[in-house]
Formats: sequence, structure tokens, C-alpha cells
Amino acid sequence: MKYLIFILFLATASIYSQDCIFSSSFGKFKNASAFDITSAGFIYVTDAGTDEIYKLDTVGNVLKSAGGYGWDEGLFDNPSDIFASPLSVYVCDKNNNRVERFDKDLNYVSQLSTINSDTSAERFGYPLGCVVSPQGDLYILDSENKRIVKFDLFGNFSQNFGGYDAGSYALNNPTKLAVSMNNDIYVVDGKRVVIFDQYGTGINILNSGEVLKGMKIIFSNLTLNTDKEILFADLSAKETVLNSLKLEGYDGPVKIISSLIYNRRLYILTPNDILVYNIVK
Repeated sequence: MKYLIFILFLATASIYSQDCIFSSSFGKFKNASAFDITSAGFIYVTDAGTDEIYKLDTVGNVLKSAGGYGWDEGLFDNPSDIFASPLSVYVCDKNNNRVERFDKDLNYVSQLSTINSDTSAERFGYPLGCVVSPQGDLYILDSENKRIVKFDLFGNFSQNFGGYDAGSYALNNPTKLAVSMNNDIYVVDGKRVVIFDQYGTGINILNSGEVLKGMKIIFSNLTLNTDKEILFADLSAKETVLNSLKLEGYDGPVKIISSLIYNRRLYILTPNDILVYNIVK
């Protein structure tokens, strides 16, 4: 029922508005591409302009950086996405066709690459998204083959889904990936969000009407954004309602790369910094 209600709100454009008041900004990035936040409040950012990743606190202090251009361990060629858990940080190293894993302090741990595998089902190329589910499964957005590839806790291939054989749930241009607390997989695919369960079965499609640029799920807070507008929904609510966020108090244009909600604050990633807004109602 929750998903049916979500579709109804999208279809009828019954979108509620919440006000967000600008509070502060921090960060000096060259061309930030993605960010994430942990339950402890540490923010991790990928910068495609410098091929580096950064760990910051919620007031903007840079605690650690890592990376640089290259193909050796711990280096990047266009880091396209980042997922952070309390203990591990996963980075999609797009042009090196791999996902690199770091510990919470950005020390290199391991990498996963299947581009040269003899098994076509597990191969992924030019990854644009990576998330780890509450059960420990790693999902990778395989942009080369337009599908999601799933690996278990130990890096063993489990399955792929969302490919041409997925019928109405087949992905056409997947760009973003997120996982909910109940292990559902959300994929941004142009103007829609395609939702799969943890077994790869398509369960819903949300049509936004606009090309979506970003998506994050933090706890039960789902945020979706174009490059100018942000929508969010509380996935734990009995009835899921899509909300439009009204941004106030910041002078000048904002190009939104990604957005997330944490502790009643809205964090917006732009190419050069992070904007912080207080959600007032």
C-alpha cells in the first residue's frame, strides 16, 4: 500500500511543501560528484575534479583526505559515488571499473573489479553507484550493461537484475542507487525511480516528470533532486507522502548535485561546497 500511495501523490502532483532556512556552508571542492553521511555524523565527499575523497565533520572541518589520480590501490580515475557505513567507505572508481573499499579513516582496504571476469553475469563496467544493504550485500550500478550487480558480504557474486529481461522494470539510463532500511533497492533511471526488492524483483516505479540528478536514503529519509529542486519522503510513515522542500535564505543560484536529510537538517552538495539548511516545518 505504501508504494501505491507514493505513486498516487506523484501522479496527481499533490506535493506538500516544507520550508528550509539556509544556515551555513562549508567545503572547497573542485567538482564534487557525490557525498554520504554516517550515523555518527561524518560526511564523506568524492571530488571528480581532484580524484580525491574527503572526510569532514558536520561543521566542515576536513579530517582526512585520500586518493589522487591513478589506477594503483587507493587512487581514482573519476570517483563517481560514495557509500559510508560506520566502519567502511565504498567508492565507485568509474573509469578504473572498480569499487574501492576504505576504513572509516580512509585507509585503503580492498577493491572489487570484475571487468575481466570470464563470467559475463558478474561483470560490471563504469560503475556509477554502490550501496551496502543492512544485510551486508553490496549492490553496484553497472552503467555499461545498464543493470545492478549484487555481491555478498565476502565479495562473491550473487545475481544481477534490472537488465533487458526485466520487462517494465528494465533500466534504460540508470545513474543513481540507494538502499532502504528494509533492503529495497532504489534506482534513478531518467525521470523515474525503479524499485526492486532484495531478490532483484521489480516492485514499483515512481515517475517524477523531471530528470533526476541525485538520490539518497539516510535512515528513513528519501531525498530526490533535479539540479534545481529537492523532493523528499519519510519511508517509515504509514502513508508515504512526497514533499517539496522550499529553500530560503541563500542568495545566488544553486546547482544541486545531491542532497540528504540528517538530524532535521538538509545538506545540499554543489560542485564546490555543501550548503546546510534547517528544516523548520
